Amino acid sequence: MIIEAILGNKFDDATESFDPAALEKLHEERVVLPSALLVKRIQRVTTDHGRELGIRLTGNTNADLRDGDVLFIDGKDAIVISVEHSDVLVIAPGSIKEMGVVAHNLGNRHMQAQFFGEDSEYGAQVMVLAYDHTVEDYLKHVGVPYSRQERVMPVPFRHAEHTH
Repeated sequence: MIIEAILGNKFDDATESFDPAALEKLHEERVVLPSALLVKRIQRVTTDHGRELGIRLTGNTNADLRDGDVLFIDGKDAIVISVEHSDVLVIAPGSIKEMGVVAHNLGNRHMQAQFFGEDSEYGAQVMVLAYDHTVEDYLKHVGVPYSRQERVMPVPFRHAEHTH
């Protein structure tokens, strides 16, 4: 089976074209992916029930796959993307100066980061990046509060294009 479009997302509100409530009575098969593969528009995957699928996202959308994306629905089954947890550092600096120093130093290392506000699941303004032992050592050295966590990231970490 070739999947060429995402039908909707089970975590989103209902729309004209997709209602997540329709999944409640269906058997859910999952395609478990690491965060890094969410950016691939063409790939071969296998569900947790052994069903092989090809994903070839078409159209002019540049959206990445997300946790909860529905790939297929029939009368009894649904196939849904499930993203593996990522090992991350959640950095919660105590001041704008501390944040600036950390962001500057990590930017010089070209670290990929995501930022979240107090209204997020973190409940605070934080910077999240993939775990790296040298960054953890740096944070310990400068005394910036952080924690190491396993999280499903809403979007994959990706390198920004840049030149020097």
